[in-house]
Amino acid sequence: MLIVCFRTLISSVRITLKDVTTSENTHYLEAQGGLAYWPAWRSVQVVFPKKDVHRVPEHWGSFGARISPLTHSPRLAVNPPNAILNYLYAILEAETRLAIAALGLDPGLGFLHFDSRTRDSLVCDVMEPVRPQVDAYLLEWLGREPLRKEWFCEQRDGNCRLMGSFAARLAETAPAWSRAVAPFAEWVARVLWGTLLKPTSRRAPAARLTQNHRRTAKGVAPNVKPNLPPRPPTVCRMCGTVIGFGRRYCPTCNLTIAREGMIEAAKLGRVKGHSPEALARQSEKQRKHAAAVQAWNPSDKPPWLTEEVFLQQIQPRVAALTVPIISSAIGVSDPYAAPYRGENATPGVGVLRCGPERNGLVRIFAVYQD
Repeated sequence: MLIVCFRTLISSVRITLKDVTTSENTHYLEAQGGLAYWPAWRSVQVVFPKKDVHRVPEHWGSFGARISPLTHSPRLAVNPPNAILNYLYAILEAETRLAIAALGLDPGLGFLHFDSRTRDSLVCDVMEPVRPQVDAYLLEWLGREPLRKEWFCEQRDGNCRLMGSFAARLAETAPAWSRAVAPFAEWVARVLWGTLLKPTSRRAPAARLTQNHRRTAKGVAPNVKPNLPPRPPTVCRMCGTVIGFGRRYCPTCNLTIAREGMIEAAKLGRVKGHSPEALARQSEKQRKHAAAVQAWNPSDKPPWLTEEVFLQQIQPRVAALTVPIISSAIGVSDPYAAPYRGENATPGVGVLRCGPERNGLVRIFAVYQD
């Protein structure tokens, strides 16, 4: 219910934003959207492998607040998901700064973000449309894969830091963010170029980042498909070992999980097998079997059915049938019917009635008793 309220508020802010004409109102609506957006992340769970659960702090188990208690800002995150998000934002900021510099713009002269000596305002403006892609990347990661404890360390003040090897893996997403921010940087350059007084012979700014002009000259659609960031590492949910995509456990832990599952299934089977309903079905089946054995008369055996006929004619045909056909024909379970297909099959007292494919074209009636 709370998520629905957040979505409603964000949708109303988005609709109102279309009619805004001043930067002050834009800043106000952005703040209102942020107040509804980040609280919706609080309950996002962070999963760790089973062996790491007792080693991680309790507040690492969820995304929590976006504002760090150490700085009262997103800086110096105190849990892994916020630390990852800060680092991905830093990579996006660096790629945006490079894109702006390649187009000959000043990264410090922004429009929506206030000028500050600690940041480049235009970089913050241009990277803003790509931030949802970074958020989606992290959110999908947290919902699909566990995080390893060894990827992070906690300092004395509670600041959560990324280990070097893990930070290097996150840095591999840089090409994806560079390609995503390129169209927005070129759009800003074109808008600024359109406001200048210039000779009509002067060409529009070059599309150095997307190469759209070159594509247009070759008759290729200028829209460039974005590069997807590399897939997050898949780790075993038990021991944390890096494994192949699509798996949940490593081979060693998978055997342990399967063994424990079989034990639990056996326990449930024992309980289910001793229920009043199961005992009633067993009693009814045993009564039917006892009645069939008692009603069987060895003298009814046809004269042609001898041990030699059974071994040479009947048994080879039975061996060619599938276990489900045999079990259905004689009214028993598959494990009980399986021995009939073996080379040393010896039918007990009763009637074996079966046929290939159950089509009734060939039926074997056999009664055999020592």
